[in-house]
Amino acid sequence: MTATVIGRARPSGVRVGSARSAGRQPQGPRRARRLAPGTSGPLFRLVGPLLLLAAWASASATGLLSAQTLSAPWTVVRAAGDLFADGRLQDNLSPSLVRSGLGLAAGVAAGLALALVAGLSRWGEALVDGPLQVKRSIPTLALIPLAILWLGIGEPMKVTLIALAVLVPVYVTTHAALRGVDARFVELAESVGLSRGAFVRRVALPGALPGFFTGLRMAVTVSWLALVVVEQINATSGIGYLMTQARTYGQTDVIVVGLVLYGVFGLVSDTAVRWAERRALSWRRSLAR
Repeated sequence: MTATVIGRARPSGVRVGSARSAGRQPQGPRRARRLAPGTSGPLFRLVGPLLLLAAWASASATGLLSAQTLSAPWTVVRAAGDLFADGRLQDNLSPSLVRSGLGLAAGVAAGLALALVAGLSRWGEALVDGPLQVKRSIPTLALIPLAILWLGIGEPMKVTLIALAVLVPVYVTTHAALRGVDARFVELAESVGLSRGAFVRRVALPGALPGFFTGLRMAVTVSWLALVVVEQINATSGIGYLMTQARTYGQTDVIVVGLVLYGVFGLVSDTAVRWAERRALSWRRSLAR
């Protein structure tokens, strides 16, 4: 009798554990873990500089950093205000921007043109790539004595040295990007009968844009580094000249003002290049998207 009741209580074909699992809800697909870093706005890049500024201010306020070693941030701000009030900051800022801009424009144009010649022509590479690699091995600062002998100590020498320093990164990255264009795109252009000019516009240049912008970001930084050097060679104006004068009179706060200006210019120009890169390469899918 008991066996009959038990047999009726558990119908055939039903598992013992089915009653326990009946109350469980079916689980949906697990969400994939995000591995990409994601996008970050331009303000997000200010976190690092602001933290550095906070550490500088804290070290100055607590006495860990003496004023003789490095002036406090508020002292630097006061010095910048004094320089602006008497007009010295504006008078020396404009020549620096002109020198850097002219040298950057000339160097980028020359580097891009040489990269196209060497990247799209076998004879061009034979004639151009070797000398550019030799120039790459020679520091631009080592050319200063020759540049002074050939061009004097005026503005042409300063702009030329900046252009020579800028030329190398633009050439190297753009040339490498051109040589890295997928051969299937070249075969497709040949099969549809594209002309040489159309091939350069529609295939070569778009394929080389990522490398070009990488070189441009490096070139912008190099232009400011070269500017620091050339403005200390018999200059009568510019931020470097202002810093040299301040070194003579032991004005640490004015020297730091010049360094901060160079850093701000470098950060702003790099941000501008990154913005232009995102606009020009909006079709590309990358980790930042």
